[in-house]
Amino acid sequence: MATETVSARPSGGWISALNTRHHRTALNLYMLIVLGHWAEHIAQAIQIYVLGWPLSEARGVLGLPFPWLVTSEWMHYGYALLMLIGLILLRHGFTGRSRTWWNISLGIQVWHHFEHLLLLSQAISGYHLLGRPTVTSIIQLLVPRVELHLFYNTLVFIPMVVAMVLHRRPRASERSLMRCTCAVAHQW
Repeated sequence: MATETVSARPSGGWISALNTRHHRTALNLYMLIVLGHWAEHIAQAIQIYVLGWPLSEARGVLGLPFPWLVTSEWMHYGYALLMLIGLILLRHGFTGRSRTWWNISLGIQVWHHFEHLLLLSQAISGYHLLGRPTVTSIIQLLVPRVELHLFYNTLVFIPMVVAMVLHRRPRASERSLMRCTCAVAHQW
């Protein structure tokens, strides 16, 4: 009769690993991507409102040498999808208050993703919302696109940062539920 060896490693594959032993690294990489994107929106806003550049020339930092980045609905949709996937995949590593704030960010990103899906579908089909001359999102009917996307990214970013701060500094009850090593050691 053969004896089976049971592995002490938790099951769940790469998603489990992403939310346990690799959670801190994954969050840091994700935040680097988010900050890079957010910096592009801020650079574009500075180009428009501080430097007085016309909207057609205000393309952020990467958009200056690569103008298609600003006009590509595929690129914008891809980033919105990447944000959504990251928020979903990394969610399982959060507990307590940090999970609540992460979920708020996720909820806002679901809407933001929907708006980009709407923009992409208009770009592909050639049919624009309410017969507009260009692709238009729902909230863009009220707020210009540059300001809207800076606002959306801010709305997603703030609860994400709150979640990460609370995740790094959990209460004792939250720390006991954590399966990752993201929490900083007590300093008192």
